[in-house]
Amino acid sequence: MKAKANRSAMVALGVALLLALPGAALMVRWRFESEMLRARENAALGSVVAATRCGPIEYQEAGTGTPLLAVHGSGGGHDQGMAFAAGLALHGIRVIAMSRFGYLRTPMPPDASAAAQADAHVCLLDALGISKAAVMGGSAGAPSALQMAIRHPERVTALVLLVPLTYKPPSQADSAPPMPPWVEAVMVRLIGSDFLFWAGLHLARDRVIDVVLATPPDLLKTASPPERTRVEAMLEHILPVSLRAEGLRSDTAAGKHLQPAALESVRMPTLVISARDDRYGTFASAQYTAGQIAGARFIGFDTGGHTWVGHDDEVRAAIVDLLLPSARP
Repeated sequence: MKAKANRSAMVALGVALLLALPGAALMVRWRFESEMLRARENAALGSVVAATRCGPIEYQEAGTGTPLLAVHGSGGGHDQGMAFAAGLALHGIRVIAMSRFGYLRTPMPPDASAAAQADAHVCLLDALGISKAAVMGGSAGAPSALQMAIRHPERVTALVLLVPLTYKPPSQADSAPPMPPWVEAVMVRLIGSDFLFWAGLHLARDRVIDVVLATPPDLLKTASPPERTRVEAMLEHILPVSLRAEGLRSDTAAGKHLQPAALESVRMPTLVISARDDRYGTFASAQYTAGQIAGARFIGFDTGGHTWVGHDDEVRAAIVDLLLPSARP
């Protein structure tokens, strides 16, 4: 009798689960679609599309004073650029955060090279009536920022390369091991699907921070509330992935074929920043890049990952000091 009762209980539990699954699926779908709608609305907030001679370029602005073109990294857009650079607008800096090729409302042209993107940066400045500006390139935005300084030195007043994805010679030791194929496969899948990335944020957030943001998740556990909020915002700004997919694919391909740049021709004041524990290994390439640019200042942190956790105030102060030397005490 007891065995029969147990079997009946198991059957009842199975039936209950089967009945509950459709409801759970509907709830997940509703939540996903609601959050995606909000993400799409947020991605367009504050931006406009400029008609330039290089084609449409999306951007937004904040602040007044010394112009700074903020060039975002992989998975970004004008929103990611402004999320970091907006704080600089409080210091007499006019921030122009744009969306690179294939991100949000800036279309992907036939030539999406760093050189072509650098030319497009100048086209945006022309459309805004800005003769000269500082340029800041973060992560995968660094190659085009660097090319802008090389190709259009008369238009660039200062150069900032933040955790830059730039070339280093094979003879120089890596600062991080190459990404294992399985990790790269996981990342490509995550950034290729709105739903998978959204699900990853809810079910394996630390893993996404580790793989996509290339930052040790434990750093966030001891970080200040503002630092945690900043990194969490970086994650959220990757959604919707589908509106950034072309740019992400282009960045992924370009990152595997980085070429030497004419670093010796860069003459404007330059600041290069990275962290030794950046999972993308930008520390070694940042060191090399800074060492090849005359007078460049290199700031290297031992910890912080690709999102420089724990050093945001220091990074911001260093950028203000570079752009506004007259403000030094």
